[in-house]
Parts: sequence; C-alpha cells; structure tokens
Amino acid sequence: MHRWAKVAHAGERAGNPVVDSRRRSFVSARQVADLAGVSRSAVSRTFTNGASVSEATRRKVLRAAEELGYHVNHLARSLIQEQSGIVCLIVADVATPYQSRMLDALTRRLQGIDRVAMVINTSGASGDAEAALRQTLNYRAAATIVLSGTPPAALVTTCINSGQRVILINRDDEIAGPINLSVDNAGAAREALHMLHRCGCRRIAVVSSTAGTPSLLARERAFAAAAAERGLEARVVRAGPTGYAAGFEAGRRLLSGSGRPDAAFCVTDLLACGFMDAARREFGLDVPGDLCVVGFDDIEQAGWASYNLTTFRQPVTAIADQVIRLVSDPAAPAGQSCFDVTPVWRRSVRPQ
Repeated sequence: MHRWAKVAHAGERAGNPVVDSRRRSFVSARQVADLAGVSRSAVSRTFTNGASVSEATRRKVLRAAEELGYHVNHLARSLIQEQSGIVCLIVADVATPYQSRMLDALTRRLQGIDRVAMVINTSGASGDAEAALRQTLNYRAAATIVLSGTPPAALVTTCINSGQRVILINRDDEIAGPINLSVDNAGAAREALHMLHRCGCRRIAVVSSTAGTPSLLARERAFAAAAAERGLEARVVRAGPTGYAAGFEAGRRLLSGSGRPDAAFCVTDLLACGFMDAARREFGLDVPGDLCVVGFDDIEQAGWASYNLTTFRQPVTAIADQVIRLVSDPAAPAGQSCFDVTPVWRRSVRPQ
C-alpha cells in the first residue's frame, strides 16, 4: 500500500480527517507521526524547544510536516499546560488616532515576542464588554492590558482575581495588584496653561469630553487648578464623546457669545482639530491671532498644515516597550511608572 494510503487509512481509524483535494482541514500530529514512521511523542518533542530528539528523527518529522502542511496547535498545548501566549488588549475608541497608534505599537511588539493579541473593544454596552472579557479568561490569556478609558474597575478586578497579570495604561484606579503605566497628564496641563498665559491670553477655556476617563479628567482638572492659581477662571465645555464632532460643537458653544475665550486647552488633539475648524469656518477667527489653541497627544493630524497644532507628545514607543518587558517577565513586581510628555511647539499659539 502507498504511504499516503497508509496515512489516510490510519487517520480514518483514529477518526481524524485527512487533507486531500476534496476536503481540507487541519493536519494532526498523529498524521505526521504516521507519515514519518515515528511516535506521536516524537512529533511533540520535535516541535518543543529544548526537548530531546535525535537528529534523524527530527529530519523525518520536519520532512513529513512540510509535506502535509502541519502547524503546531499552540492553543491546545497552552491549555493543557494552563498557560497561554494570548495577551488581551482592552480598549475603547479604537478608531481614534491615538488609540490606533497605541494598538499598532503594542500588537507589533507582541507579535515580535510570539504572543497573540486578543483585542476586546469596550466601546459598546458594559454587558457586552464583560462577556467579551470572560472569553479571554476562558482562553487563559496570560496578561491583560487595559488602555485608557473603559472598562470599569470591576472588570479589571475580575482579571486580577482570575490570576491574570494586568497592566493599566493611563488609569488611576485604586485597585491592588495591577501595574499602572501613565503619563504626566497634570504636569502637561499646567504647562499648557503656562504657554497660554505667557502669550497674553486671559479668557481661557477647556474643551473636554463626556467620556470622563481618568486621563482626560486629570488634564482638565489640573489645567483649571493652574488657571485658578493665576486668578483666572477656566470655562469647561464637554460637548460629547472624545472626537472631532465634539470639538466642533464645543467651538460653536464657546465662540458664539460676547465673552468668547481668547485661548483653549483641548484635552485631545482630535477635539482641538474640531474646535479650530469651528473657530475658522463658523466665526472667521484667526488661529493664533484671535485664538490660541493647545492640544494633547500629537496625533498625525496635529502636524498637518491646516492645523499646525501646538500639543504634547505621548511617548507611545516607550510605553509599548515597557509593556513588552512586563509581559516577558512574569516576575516583574506590580507598581506604577510615570512617563514624561514632550511639548511640541507649532503655530496655534502666538509667539511670546
């Protein structure tokens, strides 16, 4: 009998599907063992780093695996060992430029260390987010990374209680156990007030968001406090979720009255872009002649000629690198790390 017939016959006896031109399915390790003429355990040892296997056996197994198109089922292996290479990324506002950039940096680096990223989008109802998160627990995710924003602290606690390593990015939850990576939101907000005050602005506003995430609230509150220290009142407007449309609407509200501001700190660049377009297109204002604007994040659009937005750059690369170090070292202690942000001067603020 031809060896392919033997493999097919063996596969049928074992109840395993056989790959042919009529029906395709995943090739099993048993099929590789039958074709190579070795034991099932020899196949497993061949594809396990550091396992003992003779060179002759290894060559036969690899040759059979290549011929059959076999790939190791890492998920099944990890579940048997109660370990997983899956890393869960919990994120809201996936489509925003900053979150997209952070996701890109994290997923690329996770792939580089042979981890599988499972993205949980928590922009919908909280019940949907909780159900999705429980999927990661079922798959034995090795770590969970919570980006700024949702989910609520209760979901974070669920991960910790299930034995997962939890890394929070730009959160300030009072929860024991996770590692918290943040940026100096308050310091940057105070610097933003200083920028605007030095160029003569006195009627100052804050364009914020109804999202109410920890990082956005920290910027909003620190800016208002810094203004109060100088005897100024910062008017806060939250016209909707964190996005361009909310920034545009905030511009309509703030700039339509007689006491319109001469400066605004927008807690994200996307809000700032909408705010600036409203100022120019709806009210014919000049930025920075009539109105100075400072943003936060340094998204790609901030550097476009139509905006030239003065802003603060978040260290996305440094944060992502730190996450990878923590994921790679399960023994790393929990704690907090705070990263500085970098002022980026452009032309949305008048020269001093």
